[in-house]
Amino acid sequence: MAVGGMTVKLRAGSPRDAAACGTICFEAFRAISSEHNFPWDLPSAETGIRFLGELLSNPGFYSLVAQVDGKIAGSIFIDERGAIAGIGPITVDPSVQNQGIGGQLMRAALDRVGERRLAGVRLVQSAYHNRSLCLYTKLGFDSREPLSKIDGQPLGIKLPGYDVRLATAADLTCCNALCRRIHGHDRGGELRDAVTHGTARVVEHLGKITAYATDIAFFGHAVAESNQGLQALIGAAPAFAAGGFLVPTRNGELFRWCLRAGLRLVHQMTLMTIGLYNEPAGAYLPSVLY
Repeated sequence: MAVGGMTVKLRAGSPRDAAACGTICFEAFRAISSEHNFPWDLPSAETGIRFLGELLSNPGFYSLVAQVDGKIAGSIFIDERGAIAGIGPITVDPSVQNQGIGGQLMRAALDRVGERRLAGVRLVQSAYHNRSLCLYTKLGFDSREPLSKIDGQPLGIKLPGYDVRLATAADLTCCNALCRRIHGHDRGGELRDAVTHGTARVVEHLGKITAYATDIAFFGHAVAESNQGLQALIGAAPAFAAGGFLVPTRNGELFRWCLRAGLRLVHQMTLMTIGLYNEPAGAYLPSVLY
């Protein structure tokens, strides 16, 4: 297809694309973050290469790569592990940005979601990035929730009566049921991967599981019957991977608790959706995908 005077080819990604796509991912996020004086989302190109290499090798993710004159110019990823698709990251080489490549990648990703007849699709965008907000809105996304990216040193806090332990495969049924009560759908494929990788944790309160997290991290999500469950998970987290985790800004009780515990606000983000969306019926932390 022709975009901005260039011939752009879209194709499925593969693990061999990790070096080119990961480097572009780092450079694109570094450029937009630096433009607005915010910390980089990725600390180095090597981190981007390793991260996208994992996504390109994960059968639960579908990827598209954009090529201009045979050279990789950008990529997009779709998390297809559940009834709701999560889009991200989407990045374009800074040297060819603002010429329509990102829009073509997004349209192709939405076509893929439609072909698979998924119930909905979601993403999270940086609130300071006006161009992406406008693009996603024009493509049909609705803004649902302002999010605060929170970071800091691990807290080492234990809440009495809220016991945190590693999740096991035996917890999947209970955790998925909890997620369905809060969101109307589960994220079972994502949770199963987190259990396999050893990052998932559950909270037991009064003899039952009342909260779980795939990780307290930028790419982790959590659900809980109450804010106390989320506080227990945050307090017990050994680290906050990828520069922090996301808290719904309107959850003032939890946001204040994080700030009073010494954590800091990095920047604001926006949860955006197309298709199925239920107002959450409990406490939760989204991931950067949704």
